[in-house]
Amino acid sequence: MALMTITFVTGCVVRKLGRHRLGNHLIVVSMVLLLLAAWAPVSDNLLKPLETQYGALKAWPENTAIDAVVVLGGGWQPDQPWSITGKLGDSSGLRLMEGLRLWYLRPALPLIVSGSGTNSEMTIAHGYAEAAESLGVPPGRIVKLVLPKDTAEEARAVRALLGEGAHIVLVTSASHMPRAMQHFEQVGLYPVAAPTHYLVGHRQGVAYWIPSARELRKTERAIYEALGLLAIRWEH
Repeated sequence: MALMTITFVTGCVVRKLGRHRLGNHLIVVSMVLLLLAAWAPVSDNLLKPLETQYGALKAWPENTAIDAVVVLGGGWQPDQPWSITGKLGDSSGLRLMEGLRLWYLRPALPLIVSGSGTNSEMTIAHGYAEAAESLGVPPGRIVKLVLPKDTAEEARAVRALLGEGAHIVLVTSASHMPRAMQHFEQVGLYPVAAPTHYLVGHRQGVAYWIPSARELRKTERAIYEALGLLAIRWEH
């Protein structure tokens, strides 16, 4: 959205400077890009390769000795006067739900929840833990990682806790899973992907062909994750 806005404003400025043809072209390009980015056939095809890289973990991985279930951080609104589940964002709520589903298959394992926040006493890890406890998880089974600010830091924090070579079930959004798996593998861990929070394919019928803000967000997510994967290559 920011790129399209810059292109549109640049076109308007160029027009003011007397370059009407170039300015018009820039304005048209920005509007066409906006419509395409907000169109489901485009957003789905950009996001689908990320969401389908790892299949859903429908059953417990029987042939692997798992050391922990790890739920990566997402968004939440700790200052709102809502119940704990209402404070969790769309992605974090679904991540925690999937993490709990899998943890209940092996309740002897630790449930590691991760994520920092502007208030060290009200991080997303604290929110996850409070929600998990309200849904029946014993506090002694929950491990909070409150310092990691991004996926790379989460991977390093889990390695510091469990040790290099640990096998974990890794829960995060499907579009974020390829990047998360790379981060955790690069620090010497052996993650089993458990993706959730799928965004592709939610619209059907006529609505599929009508541009919308929802599709624009999906396109932005696809671009964000693609840039994140490129950044991993630069880091190493």
